[in-house]
Amino acid sequence: MASAVTPRNEDYSQWYLDIVKNANLAQNSAVRGCMIIKPYGYGIWERMQRQLDDMFKETGHQNAYFPIFIPKSFLSKEAAHVEGFAKECAVVTHYRLMNDPNGEGVIVDPSAKLEEELIVRPTSETIIWNTYRDWVTSYRDLPLLINQWANVVRWEMRTRLFLRTAEFLWQEGHTAHATEAEAQEETLKMQEVYATFAEEFMAMPVLRGVKTESERFAGAVNTYTIEALMQDGKALQAGTSHNLGQNFAKAFEVKFQDENNKEQYVWATSWGVSTRLIGGLIMTHSDDEGLVLPPKLAPIQVVIIPIPKPNEELDAKAHEIMAELKSRGIRVSYDNDKKKRPGFKFAENELKGIPVRLGLGKRDLANGTIEVARRDTKEKASQPLEGIVDHVASLLEEIQQNLFQTALDFREEHSHTVDTMEEFQAILDQDIPGFIYAHWDGTAETEQKIKELTKASIRCIPNDSVGEVGKCILTGGASERRVVFARAY
Repeated sequence: MASAVTPRNEDYSQWYLDIVKNANLAQNSAVRGCMIIKPYGYGIWERMQRQLDDMFKETGHQNAYFPIFIPKSFLSKEAAHVEGFAKECAVVTHYRLMNDPNGEGVIVDPSAKLEEELIVRPTSETIIWNTYRDWVTSYRDLPLLINQWANVVRWEMRTRLFLRTAEFLWQEGHTAHATEAEAQEETLKMQEVYATFAEEFMAMPVLRGVKTESERFAGAVNTYTIEALMQDGKALQAGTSHNLGQNFAKAFEVKFQDENNKEQYVWATSWGVSTRLIGGLIMTHSDDEGLVLPPKLAPIQVVIIPIPKPNEELDAKAHEIMAELKSRGIRVSYDNDKKKRPGFKFAENELKGIPVRLGLGKRDLANGTIEVARRDTKEKASQPLEGIVDHVASLLEEIQQNLFQTALDFREEHSHTVDTMEEFQAILDQDIPGFIYAHWDGTAETEQKIKELTKASIRCIPNDSVGEVGKCILTGGASERRVVFARAY
């Protein structure tokens, strides 16, 4: 049978790792903290990438590519930026190897030291803005709307597959605008693109909000975020969009002549999501039997399994159904491996999170029926073969919506409003704490103190928050609105 998964209520962390391993998504590499994304896991990322890429292009963006290596001096030009990333940077100091004189393989050639060290990109603001200086001279060159799909390196010491690794895949958008208002509009537009993708494709409800000053991206004026709630009651920052103001434009002298022939610095944004989304997908929907995937992102949406094993008649019917499903744009597979029993195949495909399973046997053919099982609720029923493609197409839509609604109901059930530190701590002491709406006095000192005392941080100030006079749960100081706290990944 397929490998067992540790129950969530016994060891959530191990449950997560079991799913990543047993569903064949990824594995640790020979390089500490890095991961190998296996074909099935990469298939999920490809689905995400294609959809997001379409959404970026629909909003006017184009793809480009910039080098992975960044001169060290570039990072020194924006003080907050270098301070934010300095401890995570991998640095290239030499450019050649040589044979070890002692016959011990190869060593770094000491004579091949670089004149200036190169940083393996933790993010690309600096090298991109150094390039934009040559691309932007007039208001006619704006807006400049560029995205790149790339890998980045942040030398994390405590890693977990997909959620936090030393190297990961992502996209990063970098845009330049003629006015502050246009840059702000772009920042919020891309936050909404991410939120729409999370909710409509990942079936993962998110809070839209702005980060506090201490939680902003290094070098940003404001950072907007989408925050999701995982099944263990912890938050996951699923995507961020940054209004960079003119900080990078001034650091790299990116100016343009406006319509009045006056020289101005451009206004900038950046925004990104990464393979961390796969971790969010796992922890939002999966169960103790394995992975659960929303149909829109599943590499395989439907699997057909012959019972008890393939034969000419079953093969013919299965291929007929497959052809009809494919004509409707449905991704389908026929599991006709004769070496595996049906029970093993059922468990294996359940572990992989395939949304719909069709079981086809001789008796089914004789009766003109087929067994249909859905992964999200584990319900199964016999359905007429006639009209089965319409039924499956409708069922996939139903599963997509059900996964979103289930996740939304979970979030609402685990969202709490508190007015005192005692209530705040009582929620955090629960097995599944969730989001906590509480008053905060607006100071970085109080924010840090609450984090030190409880390990809960301010995830965001919701975009749709309304004014509400109150008192800070820690200091009793005046507060104008509630913010969202949670423990987080």
